[in-house]
Amino acid sequence: MDPDSLAKAFVEHYYTTFDANRAGLANLYQEGSMLTFEGQKIQGSQNIVAHLTGLPFQQCQHSITTVDCQPSGPAGGMLVFVSGNLQLAGEQHALKFSQMFHLMPTPQGSFYVLNDIFRLNYA
Repeated sequence: MDPDSLAKAFVEHYYTTFDANRAGLANLYQEGSMLTFEGQKIQGSQNIVAHLTGLPFQQCQHSITTVDCQPSGPAGGMLVFVSGNLQLAGEQHALKFSQMFHLMPTPQGSFYVLNDIFRLNYA
């Protein structure tokens, strides 16, 4: 699968899972993974999922505007940069966000998220 198709498939899987069942994201992270969420650094799969499931909203819907990717290093990693809108249940206006993923290959032939940086974009 070419890098653009892989990035698009990952993004679709990530945000569909996030919107439906955030706890289901656990298998995308490992203990060495790090999430920076609005400037707060969280390390390890368990801690990352605890943070995401503890966010102060139950329902949300991501709509993706752009997905850009680049190969990263000799180990076969990939950088994926996403921008889009985040609609929270009960809110009139969507929030704009950007998120960057550094994906690394697993021995099983899939990918996991080594680094994840999320920011809301305020106008």
